[in-house]
Amino acid sequence: MCRLVALCGPRWDRRVGNGSSGCGATEVESIYYVVSWACHRKCRHCYEPRFRPYVRSALEAVVAEAEENVPRVIDHLPPRLSYLDREHPAPDGSLVERPGRIILAGGEVLLDALRERVLYPAMQRLQERYRRQPGVELIVQTTGDLLTGTIVDELLARGLTTLSVSGVDDFHTGMQGESRQRAFKERLARLLEAHGLRSARAPVSATDPAPRPAGPTYNFFGATPDTWIGRLWPRGRAWDNGLSTATLADNFCNRWSGGLKFLEHRYSGSEVSIDPAGNVFPCCIKTRLPIGNLLEEDLLGILDSLTQEPAYAAISSGQPQRMGLAYGWSEERFIEASRTLTPQGQPYANLCIGCDRFHQDVLAPVIEAARARRAAARGASR
Repeated sequence: MCRLVALCGPRWDRRVGNGSSGCGATEVESIYYVVSWACHRKCRHCYEPRFRPYVRSALEAVVAEAEENVPRVIDHLPPRLSYLDREHPAPDGSLVERPGRIILAGGEVLLDALRERVLYPAMQRLQERYRRQPGVELIVQTTGDLLTGTIVDELLARGLTTLSVSGVDDFHTGMQGESRQRAFKERLARLLEAHGLRSARAPVSATDPAPRPAGPTYNFFGATPDTWIGRLWPRGRAWDNGLSTATLADNFCNRWSGGLKFLEHRYSGSEVSIDPAGNVFPCCIKTRLPIGNLLEEDLLGILDSLTQEPAYAAISSGQPQRMGLAYGWSEERFIEASRTLTPQGQPYANLCIGCDRFHQDVLAPVIEAARARRAAARGASR
């Protein structure tokens, strides 16, 4: 599921002046990488219908896809993961360089079929790629109900920084009600703390100064009204089941893990999302079309090729309603395109709907032109 994780881990710091120098050394703050569609649940609020149980040959197919694609995706990530922290400058005003993070998620990455063949090799490959300072924060997201002491130790041995438990809400079977959720968290906290993890409150935004205990940490979250998810997304089974109550005022783009600042990848507050096929998106709930694919291209090349595209600059500024201004769409037209009917026939309006329609009607050739420019540049450099 889409998520928020506690931004905590090793605090390796390096000052790089006022931000005008040293930028070449920094690459990206946060990458949310969904390594596989396989899950052991089929939650009615999920934003992606491909997250579901698979059996026999179907399970082998999704695991084999992940097994083949993960190394290629990792090899096209930036050679260095760090960012300049604009929210917490040093006393002299200089920006501090901090290690970036990669969130490995599903589906459910702790499934037996995935853990040994996909998750552990991915963690080891990432550790090798980023073994030098500033290193990388490795965050594993899980629903939590498959965790054992042995698995926790295996994760720690492969460089786990934070374990983010995402299934604490009424939508997950067996977790309905505050008493069940409290008991689940208490039981799991005892297990995790017995293996050396410490609790870290999940922040409500990228700039929220959550406490950072020393050593590996864990946190709990879920699709609850008091977390960032709030009104559910117009996506997947949440949409099909009529669960989304988001309005035009609920701008998913203008928040952490939305499209906000995704193009400002050298600085704090940026994140991109990657799906199991290697497709890259500006936000974790995914635009209608990906901006590129990491099976063949480098992430930074994809991002930098879009910095001058007005539509993606609007997404990066958290103002999707302005995506079409350079393409003949007024804000009024975008708002009108953001209106639709739910599968249940009820009137509905949200900016994600307008974004989907604008991608579908306008942006496909823009994305293809950017891809062609990148391909030409790669060919010229050979």
